[in-house]
Amino acid sequence: MSSEPERAPAQPTVMVENARVRVIEWRFAPGAATGWHVHGHDYVITPVTSQPVDIVDAAGAVSRVEMVAGRSYFRPAGVAHDVINAGEGELVFVETELLEPGQA
Repeated sequence: MSSEPERAPAQPTVMVENARVRVIEWRFAPGAATGWHVHGHDYVITPVTSQPVDIVDAAGAVSRVEMVAGRSYFRPAGVAHDVINAGEGELVFVETELLEPGQA
């Protein structure tokens, strides 16, 4: 998406990684972005701070959503997007990727 403005990158810190899960803390300054990516695994997001985010899909459509501290959500593998902090403060969330299915 060459028409997108140049954005500062969000800063990931891997907190846990083993054969079953990867837990990453993401920190975004205002306007920072993950960059375009496709999720290879199911995942859960847990916001630590509340901020609006812009989600850019494969067609370039932008959806604004509010991340609310402590309100986790699940997404399946295959989600493709860029996530941009649209707020005025720092955005922090924890992403837990489910690398291997567990026993139900």
